This record gives sequence, C-alpha cells and structure tokens, in this order.
Amino acid sequence: MRFVIATAALALAVAACGGGSTTTSAPSAKPQQTLGAGEGAVNLVAWAGYAEDGSNDPKVDWVHPFEQATGCKVNTKTAGTSDEMVNLMKTGEYDAVSASGDASLRLIAGKTVAPVNTDLVPNYKDVFEGLKLKPWNSVDGVAYGIPHGRGANLLMWRTDKVNPAPDSWSAVFDPASPYKGKVTAYDSPIYIADAALYLMTTKPELGIKDPYALDDAQFQASVDLLKQQKSLIGEYWSDYTKEVQAFKSGDSVLGTTWQVIANLAQADKAPVEATLPKEGATGWSDTWMVATGAKHPNCAYKWLDWIISPKVNAQVAEWFGEAPSNSKACAETSDKTFCDTYHATDEAYFSKVHYWTTPIAKCLDGRTNVTCKDYSEWTRAWTEIKG
Repeated sequence: MRFVIATAALALAVAACGGGSTTTSAPSAKPQQTLGAGEGAVNLVAWAGYAEDGSNDPKVDWVHPFEQATGCKVNTKTAGTSDEMVNLMKTGEYDAVSASGDASLRLIAGKTVAPVNTDLVPNYKDVFEGLKLKPWNSVDGVAYGIPHGRGANLLMWRTDKVNPAPDSWSAVFDPASPYKGKVTAYDSPIYIADAALYLMTTKPELGIKDPYALDDAQFQASVDLLKQQKSLIGEYWSDYTKEVQAFKSGDSVLGTTWQVIANLAQADKAPVEATLPKEGATGWSDTWMVATGAKHPNCAYKWLDWIISPKVNAQVAEWFGEAPSNSKACAETSDKTFCDTYHATDEAYFSKVHYWTTPIAKCLDGRTNVTCKDYSEWTRAWTEIKG
C-alpha cells in the first residue's frame, strides 16, 4: 500500500508544475442532457491511485466492479503532472480526467472540458456543500466537474526538537529561526500561495484577499518572503518518502506536509505532530471532468457517479490518503476513525483551507481594476526563488 500512496503523493506533489496564461469565460458547450446506454469503454486520465484495478494490490480494486456493473471497460492513462494531464486531454483521445485545481481552469479556458450536468450524477447530491460550485470547478455558477476528495497542506514538526509547539506559519518564515537549515518546504510554484496566505494575516496593508489572486505588489511581497525563507530551507520536498526520511533522521524538523505523510512518519516512530496553523492553509480538491466531444460520454458519466459513490469514494480516500467528497463515504471506511483523522465532515476546518486554484490574469478575487499574475509568471518566479 505504501508504494502506491508514495506514487500517488508524488503525482500530487508535481501536480502544480506548468504554466500558461489562462482566462475563463462563459461556457461555449452545453452539458449533456440525458444519459443513455454505455458505449462499452471509457478512457481516463488520472492521478496514480485514483483508478485502481487490483494490479497494485489485489484487495484494492474498484475498476473491475465498475466494468461488471456498467459494461464500460476502463482504460486509464496515469499522468505525472498537471501539464501532462492538460496535454493528454487536448488530444481528444480521453473522456474524463481527475484534474487538480492548477489544471482545471486551463482545461475550461481551452474548452477542452465541457460543463457537467450534475443531475446525471445521482451521487452528487451527497457531495459536501463546501466542495460544490467552487472557483476551481465552476465558472459563473456552471459546474465543470464532480469533486473527488480534499486535503490540507499542514505544518509538521519534530516534537523533540521544536519547542514550543508551533501554531503559526511564522515558524517557517521567521528569518531569526533557530531551525535554520532544517526547515522544509513544498517544491512547486503553487507554494507561492502559502507565502501569500501568511501575508494576508501579517501584512493586511497588502490587501490580499485570495492567495491565488495577486497583483504586482502582492506577488512581489510573496516572492520576496520566499527568497528570504530560502536561507532557512534545508530541502524543498516533492517526494513524500524523502520527507518522511528527513523527519525521521532529523535533517528536517519543521515544514509543510500532508496528513498522510504525518500519519506514516508517526507509524515509522518519528516523533512528529502536524497542525492546521491559525492563519489557515492551502490545500487541494481534485475534480473529475468530462472532455468536450467525449467519444464515450455515457460511460464517462457512469464513471463520475461510480467514483463518488459512498463505498468507492471511501476506498479511494483511504488508499490515497485524503478526505472523501461524498458525505456518506465515512460510514464505508474500513478504519472507522479515518474521517475524523482527515476532518472529512469538519466544514469549519476546511473553511480555513484555500484550495489550489490556477492563478489567472483576471483576478480571482473579483477585482477588475488590476491584472493579476498568471501561472506562467508564478513558474518563472519559482525558478528565481530556488536559485
């Protein structure tokens, strides 16, 4: 299981790669109106761990039961980055994709995916309201996908090295930190949003309302903070196994993490704890989206409904290490404390999470008198930050 979690976590870790200017507009395609018989197949682009067929673990298989129930044979292309997902979907060879928030708006803007008729996905009614019609999965109140799961980027520390226990992101940004050289940070341009989130609280005069909607001054302040932080960083991580090892060895004692990483580090006897800091955190919510002109649209819709059905959504969440999107999935998890650990039903907790969203030139916070930095500029800045 750990091998697949590692693969899945690595896929998510590099999900924020890539750039390109992105704008969004009203839908040019209409959602499918009726659901007919399946076409016999469905071609998916997915993150590792999202479409398990028993090949990694015979006990972990929700693909073959789907095929038996619907007659739709699943063909899955596992993508390693969001850029790869976008490019694969542009070929027109795939029917659906499990897009992360840094790719979804690019797919919408490129008219690569179509609006989704949620009435054709019966299990959508049980999706947590906190995940519906959000900036990363809808445009102007039109749904472009079905929420899959969610998680927060947390602050983790070695309890035997860091004292007192931190409750703020200031622990990783303080230039006078006593942990210089042993701080770790997430290796991705999307990490700029973590700096912006911290500045929302500590420098309110910047007027940051959304960490993914940064004008010139706000963006520069975030970049400057990360350049300052670089002197504290011992390692930027993208491979979860390396972060676990770094915290076990003591090479890292403080930094960003995911709940699944904290759980596994604790299972390996590393003295660590993790928390959602008082400023809140960034996080992710992946979305299943249907291709414009999908060759197997009925099977695609059947897959969307299947993957968020309570039992299957619980299986995926436990295998990957994230909170399920279906409110009824918690009753189906094999570990009955799983949803408590991942705060699945805690909307107050997730109200503090700013989910990854593709930064675009049109400011996502509603401002119209300025232009915000798009993701291509975030990517260039990240290269400068790391040096």
